Amino acid sequence: MEKITEKVLLEKGSPKTNKLEQIKMLNLSKMGLQLQDLPVKLLSRLWSLERWDLSGNRLQDFHKSLELPALRFLDLSDNQMEDVTTLESLVGLEELKMDDNLYITVSDNYKLMVLLPNLRIYNGKDVSTTANHLRYVYSDNLRTRIIAVWEKNFSLPDPITAEELVALETSFVSTARQQVKFGPSSVSDFTKWKVEIMAKEYLRSLTDLDGKEESTDAKENKGVSAPVKRKQTESETSDSIRLMPRKKLRSDLPASPVQESPRKSSLRLKPLPETSSTGAVRMSPRKRSQSPSISSRGRPRAERSSREDGAQTEQRQEGSKKQQKTSHLQKDDDMSHAVKSLKNTEPVCLKPLHVLQCHSKQDKPEDFSTQLWACAFQPLPDSSGGGESRLVATCGGDSVCVIDCETGMVMKKYKVSGEEFFSLSWSTVLMSRGGKAPAQHCSILAAGGKKGVVKLIHPRNNVAYGEFRASRKSLSVLRFNHQQGNFLFTGSYDSKIALWDIGGVDSQYNFKVVQLLLLDVSATPLHICLPPTSPSTHLLTACEDGLHCYNTQLGTNNNTKSRSKEMEITFPIYKKEDKDHNYHTIDGLSFLNDDIVASKNYMHGSIYLWSWSRTKAQRPDKKTRTVCAVVLAELQWADTEIPYLALNTCPGRVYVVCGDNKGRLWTYHITNLQINNFQMGKPIQPTEVLEWPTPMRDGLGQLEGPSINNVAMDPELRYLAALSDKNMVVVWKRDESS
Repeated sequence: MEKITEKVLLEKGSPKTNKLEQIKMLNLSKMGLQLQDLPVKLLSRLWSLERWDLSGNRLQDFHKSLELPALRFLDLSDNQMEDVTTLESLVGLEELKMDDNLYITVSDNYKLMVLLPNLRIYNGKDVSTTANHLRYVYSDNLRTRIIAVWEKNFSLPDPITAEELVALETSFVSTARQQVKFGPSSVSDFTKWKVEIMAKEYLRSLTDLDGKEESTDAKENKGVSAPVKRKQTESETSDSIRLMPRKKLRSDLPASPVQESPRKSSLRLKPLPETSSTGAVRMSPRKRSQSPSISSRGRPRAERSSREDGAQTEQRQEGSKKQQKTSHLQKDDDMSHAVKSLKNTEPVCLKPLHVLQCHSKQDKPEDFSTQLWACAFQPLPDSSGGGESRLVATCGGDSVCVIDCETGMVMKKYKVSGEEFFSLSWSTVLMSRGGKAPAQHCSILAAGGKKGVVKLIHPRNNVAYGEFRASRKSLSVLRFNHQQGNFLFTGSYDSKIALWDIGGVDSQYNFKVVQLLLLDVSATPLHICLPPTSPSTHLLTACEDGLHCYNTQLGTNNNTKSRSKEMEITFPIYKKEDKDHNYHTIDGLSFLNDDIVASKNYMHGSIYLWSWSRTKAQRPDKKTRTVCAVVLAELQWADTEIPYLALNTCPGRVYVVCGDNKGRLWTYHITNLQINNFQMGKPIQPTEVLEWPTPMRDGLGQLEGPSINNVAMDPELRYLAALSDKNMVVVWKRDESS
């Protein structure tokens, strides 16, 4: 056996370097190592280590104090492991191999799945669904039984002494281990181990004063009734599915299976002669290119001409409203802090590149009635932030398309007979490949709509590999947890939000789905936002009756099968409501950075920028559970009564973009905003309003600007995709020469 020294680690590690801190892969297999042969102090310097092979040694356990924050893969196969709990400190592990360890039992496997919160691949198989079932569903069942044992047999002594508490804990834990029965007998050792841990935690929570106060608040919250659901409108269908205004159920959809379109379906357009703008919105004094010209093959001709756009943005006339808004803005230091926290970038110049008509019914080019509802760019292939995302997914009608923004080509198209897709979301999950091949990350797409069914798609391999029913009613919104890619939230027209664990996939595209959480919402959820820094603990949902916040942390004492809202966030515009104006519908919501949120109230004509951390820090009203948003600024937007025109943000370039009912895009470069504008309480005017590119089709004349239902931007704002209610996808590209 060779002694483990710094020299040995440098020789066995890669890439080749003279610093332990730079090693990413380490092979110490078949060296006859025991625990005492692994020097903790030396190994702790491997801060960048991602993959570690310790197979073929004589390890019986592991160093509990060894922390390797970057470690994602560990091979302990062909060892003599007995105590798996010693691996608890390796919290970042995603893949673990423990084959050929004779003493490892099924209970040990379960312990590993609970102890390692990110473990997804175990012995070459995807175990994420089983692991999350154990971490949350199984644990909640145990918690219910533990509490029942306590309430039936035990109570806290008064006063509590240290000696009595020790004796009480010993008795309670012993009783719980004996009486709590759950799961198959083959994992009874795991159950007893877990019960002991949870029983101690529960007793600790009862003796903690802060915990008592929180418990009291929670009991008060349960007595608060949820807001009454808004009345159904005439836009409903006969089967009581509440659709958004302008969304229509279609009976004439083509009866075709899920498939890739044999050819792209792009709208071939000719540019109109340049005309002066007749709108009342001022344009920023910047060059704007000609409308895109699309060839018969769907590729753009070079754009060479541009003109000075002299149209001016409309000035707001209501002076009294400005004074009222001033009172809701924060002090100078608050706004200064918010602005300094934003990245220092320059504004971009966007030019129209493509106009596509790829969601047409039966691929007919004369279809200008299919409405497009959601779009999102494919996430980058890794977490390093490098690379370029140029694929955007769009949905509307009976199809989902994946478009290459640079070429304007429809790369993939999926059609489902009788469906109308309303929402989609990208994510990255692990795909296990069997044998000794390491698992790989793959980008998947989830889409859903009228049928209440979630379709799971792997675009790279052109496979719609699965589906599951998420609701008996239509799905209004889907959103993946960006930190835990197998967690999917679905919002539906029965006023529910569900959290699903879709797991990963294997090489044969086998997968499992488990429901982990169900939230009762008082109205149809229109948007779901997860705070960038805490996507697993809080959820914001924009609804037809307001903006609500939920605690979504799993594995807590809260009932995971059904929860009511934690608080409702209100806005200053609510004070101006009357019988003719209801501003409660939040039809736009997105995080601009880790703290600043952009949201839009229907009919308001402005976009709020507000602080999530300061808003959340407030104590909700005990009766209404409301807090007032800590508004930082207002962005001037279009005056329109068309609902559900969603905004979006690009944190990488600190941009907010929202379309209007005339085909225009209102863009806001937040770092360009002056502090005194916030201090004065004046609405911030857009950095630039991009006019509808006025395409024209032979024989049909000019196509007027439609309502822009949604927009999406890639992380660096190289491309922007805008969806209309007239079956047109408009792709804009950043002009690098500006």
